[in-house]
Amino acid sequence: MKHIISPALLSGTISIPASKSDSQRAILCAALSEGTSHLSGIGNSDDEQAMLKAIKQMGAVIRGDQSRLINYGVNQKVSITGIKKLPENLQLSAGESGLGLRLLTCAASSFDQKVVLTGEGSLITRPMAFFDAVLPQFGGKVKTNNGFLPIEVQGTLKGASIEVDGSLSSQFISGLLMALPKSEESSLLTVKNMKSGPYIQMTISTLKHFGISIENEGAVFKIPGNQTYQPTNYSIEPDWSSASYWLVAAALGHPILVSGLNGSSLQADKALLNALMNAGCKITFGGDGIRVDGSELRAFEFDATDCPDLFPALVVLAAKCEGISSVKGVRRLVHKESDRGKALQMEFGKMGLQIDLKDDLMHIHGTGKLHGATVDSHNDHRIAMCLGIAGSIAIGETILSNAEAVTKSYPDFWEHFALCDLIRTV
Repeated sequence: MKHIISPALLSGTISIPASKSDSQRAILCAALSEGTSHLSGIGNSDDEQAMLKAIKQMGAVIRGDQSRLINYGVNQKVSITGIKKLPENLQLSAGESGLGLRLLTCAASSFDQKVVLTGEGSLITRPMAFFDAVLPQFGGKVKTNNGFLPIEVQGTLKGASIEVDGSLSSQFISGLLMALPKSEESSLLTVKNMKSGPYIQMTISTLKHFGISIENEGAVFKIPGNQTYQPTNYSIEPDWSSASYWLVAAALGHPILVSGLNGSSLQADKALLNALMNAGCKITFGGDGIRVDGSELRAFEFDATDCPDLFPALVVLAAKCEGISSVKGVRRLVHKESDRGKALQMEFGKMGLQIDLKDDLMHIHGTGKLHGATVDSHNDHRIAMCLGIAGSIAIGETILSNAEAVTKSYPDFWEHFALCDLIRTV
């Protein structure tokens, strides 16, 4: 699908959709619980739907909008009764969700049955050798395709004290934290090179809601064994990652009010507020939402190592700031839906923005202007959304290919974008 984006002002109130990160964690916790949990606010992103489909295949019972099987609408309440026994010869797909794949792999390894896990799109090329190295140390059986999908696992896991490398992704750590409480013995997990710590804290918080206790001090996690997931009522948070595009759009001069966000959220991408302030923005919090005044924008520096999903929005922000802005954490972008650093460099280069990648730093040479161009999302939802916002301030029309990539996390993005008559689909 191609969108033709014309420059104009976006205006109105944007209600931010559910956090797919929060949602996937809660859905799986509910599936592991002994009883029925009630989740409210689940969104309709591809990643959430893939997790719902997977737990249903595992034996969880889902009640909600049965007219569309498990393709639930935004903000619906869903009841999930936990898994009693895994079906035989189970094969699961995580779709294109890296988080879903990593959580499901660990969760499946806590059962004493063989499970094969696979995925789609860019997930096929993402390294999974972590499981080869780590799960056997906890007594799990694992077989990968030379460190890639598909993965075959069989438990059950046993407690152990080990050190693991967390430099590739915090999602592997979150998966272990969800699986190890079910082992009979306690575990001690020490994480070296830990990245995206806020996402791990999100996992611990969600687990606490479902009755799971984990002691954490720095990079050390004490995980008591023989714990039981307890059913609960859980409300999914709105997504700070999705909000980043609209908050940046407001900073660029669009009169937008962003509503629904939780100011006390543990989501890593809430750090965007710090980046906006570094860039000279004034942020106003009200009962109706958040407003951003970017009338005094300036080049900025920001460390996005723990929140790499902010890079696309930050590039659009930096393009409007005259001077060179620097963002740290480029190494975290290689194994995303695209090689995101290079994709940003390529596509924004077409719009007249110079981006230099040097080691772990991205230098963005902002001039205050972008030019309309023919660009591509690289089938990456975050590249698609940031190019949409960029097109709204560019000189001339922007033609965006593979615009439908937004369905991975934010299916209603283009509907929200159409608050003004800015886009045509061809």
